[in-house]
Amino acid sequence: MKNILIILFVIFLTSFAFGQEKRVVSTIDSTKTPELVLIQEFTVNSPIDSVWNAYTTKKGWESWAVPLAEIDLKVGGFIKTNYNKTGIIGDSTTIVTHIINYVPKKLITLQAEITDNFPEFMKKEEKDFYNVIYFDETEKGKTSVKSYGIGYKHNPKYLSLMEYFIPANEKLLMNLILYLETDANSKKE
Repeated sequence: MKNILIILFVIFLTSFAFGQEKRVVSTIDSTKTPELVLIQEFTVNSPIDSVWNAYTTKKGWESWAVPLAEIDLKVGGFIKTNYNKTGIIGDSTTIVTHIINYVPKKLITLQAEITDNFPEFMKKEEKDFYNVIYFDETEKGKTSVKSYGIGYKHNPKYLSLMEYFIPANEKLLMNLILYLETDANSKKE
């Protein structure tokens, strides 16, 4: 019992390091099916217009996520990104995410193409993966974002993959929060 209390106390301290609570909350939800849902959520001190633009424009993506982006915001459109600053959109390191649907400033449903850079076990299940992102202006000047990564399977390979995705996504979302909450950004808009 004492060890459990120590562990909980350490988690509490790391969550509130330097007076800052953990900004991005990640949970894995399993349903009665053999699938997992990765839920990642945060609230940012930024108006919904700015948050929506960060997710749906070239300038937005290139300000917080990747050095290269190309966006065609429409149903059936795409978000093409490249983490390689010396690459080009369309090369083998480009990630293509299809826009399945969206409601402006409310939600967007995305589906990534699984390329050779993804693990082999994901390729045959490519059609199962979606990301549904909800946007909600909680009060004047604050926006809540909740992302549902759908299609992961409940097995050791996917659980191992989650160990990589969760901290990587949290770091990326913290970049977004910092971008949206800086004074420099508000002066650009």
